Amino acid sequence: MMLDVIKKAAVAAVDAKSPVQVMYGSVTNTQPLEITVQQRLALAEPFLVLPESVVNKAWTVGDHVLLLRVQGGDSFVVLDRLVNP
Repeated sequence: MMLDVIKKAAVAAVDAKSPVQVMYGSVTNTQPLEITVQQRLALAEPFLVLPESVVNKAWTVGDHVLLLRVQGGDSFVVLDRLVNP
């Protein structure tokens, strides 16, 4: 039981040092924008954070994108479309 507490504390400490995680996704819908991550997690607003430079892009289903997952997984910042996925 004490070992489990120590493991949880260690994981929490590591997570605290990594406030974001780089992830890759694919556009699965354009209106509204939906991005699938790891072939199982479909993200749409309000989970997607879209910078101004990304909002005005002409998205196509199948586009590959670079995302930042904010600690806790409640929001994902869409950085840009990838040229060579």
